[in-house]
Amino acid sequence: MEKNQMVYGLRPVMEAIKAGKQIDKIYFQSNLQGKLFTELKALIKQSGKNIQQQYVPLEKLDYLSRKQNHQGVVAQLSNIEYWELEELFEHIDATGEKAFLIYLDNVTDVRNLGAIARSAECAGANGLIIPQQGSAPINQDAIKTSAGALLRLPVCRINNLKTFVNTIKAHDIKIYSASEKANALYTQINANEPLMLVMGSEESGVSPTMLKMSDELVKIPMKGEIESLNVSAAASILLFEVVRQRLGI
Repeated sequence: MEKNQMVYGLRPVMEAIKAGKQIDKIYFQSNLQGKLFTELKALIKQSGKNIQQQYVPLEKLDYLSRKQNHQGVVAQLSNIEYWELEELFEHIDATGEKAFLIYLDNVTDVRNLGAIARSAECAGANGLIIPQQGSAPINQDAIKTSAGALLRLPVCRINNLKTFVNTIKAHDIKIYSASEKANALYTQINANEPLMLVMGSEESGVSPTMLKMSDELVKIPMKGEIESLNVSAAASILLFEVVRQRLGI
């Protein structure tokens, strides 16, 4: 982590929150107590932001702060500005375009995330959505792999899958999940309607919960001995199928 991405100390972290800085995570020293700590916890709650919080040993905080006076608190600032989901919908409505979203269901490799973001931006997707927890971090490696796409493409984080899916469906966006269990081919995606593509984790694919809530499951046909594609390669195929259809090619 780069030093300028960290804020350490109780009051500096409080000021960062008050200033509207986007914070990925706050690390607290185990068993931390005191008046300022209580005020900081209350401020986090009042902010309405879904800031991840973790209690860690003193040694972890010393490492993160390069042994500066952290007072038991270190905040990791975001490398990008995240969008709120409703803000993204307003942006899509303002452009007059059909929704074209991609959700990464627990993709944990930063280079895969970066590569997918690059493909999504090239394909003209409206936004990339990731879970608050269980996703690869958007760090400098991810940004570099994305060729800067993560600095241009709207990115949202969600912390409740069911609420998120209900919101997507309330906006009449059809959900297509990539799955080896699917009967339909990816070419059967109807790109002439608002849609969201879902790509799953490198190890186990799209989660069973997400599969159940999807409108359609689609697959990429395989001919060789290897059972599946890398998730970034598979995402590119689905993304550019949407492009092909929308361009009428």
